[in-house]
Amino acid sequence: MEAVAFFAGAIGALGGAIAIIALRNPFYSVLALIVHLVSLAGLFLILHAEFVAAAQVVVYAGAVMVLYVFVAAYVGGVQEPAWEPIPGQQFLAPLLGSALFVELSIAVLGSSLKALDTNGPTIPLGFGSPGGIGRILLERFLIAFEAASMLLLLAAVGAIVLAGRRREDGDAEAIPEEGPGRGPEGVLLHDTEGASY
Repeated sequence: MEAVAFFAGAIGALGGAIAIIALRNPFYSVLALIVHLVSLAGLFLILHAEFVAAAQVVVYAGAVMVLYVFVAAYVGGVQEPAWEPIPGQQFLAPLLGSALFVELSIAVLGSSLKALDTNGPTIPLGFGSPGGIGRILLERFLIAFEAASMLLLLAAVGAIVLAGRRREDGDAEAIPEEGPGRGPEGVLLHDTEGASY
């Protein structure tokens, strides 16, 4: 039963990931990302990481995906082109993808296949519980945890600042020009005979 659950979660995760980059409609890509995240939560449950699985569903597949759905609905069903107009992307992307595939293949063939005939690692009591996760994050990986939180905070502040600047630039461009023969709203003034004031 565990093997069936693993393959179902793996197929869902891989299929969702492929659908994210293959679908041109952003709304369908968001739905594929939800399938991917829920499948990852199932894989975390197989690994006895209940807290991480719950956080995956509640935080990512729940709160964050609601934001993505609102953004996709706001932007609309814009069909993206198959190739982005970035110089060199058509040649650089396959090279980086091939390098990543080779690296993952070496990692799988070098270490993961050795554990096929074993029973796996010994899981201590309380592994994956909220208390165990809290001790690991706030004791062993405290600096990395705080650095990640500061990075997310800076990203949120930067997004707000950039959005404010864009809005100010848009308002400045929308202000009508004033000049000779124009009123305060930029409307051209004429007399009854067609001459400008």
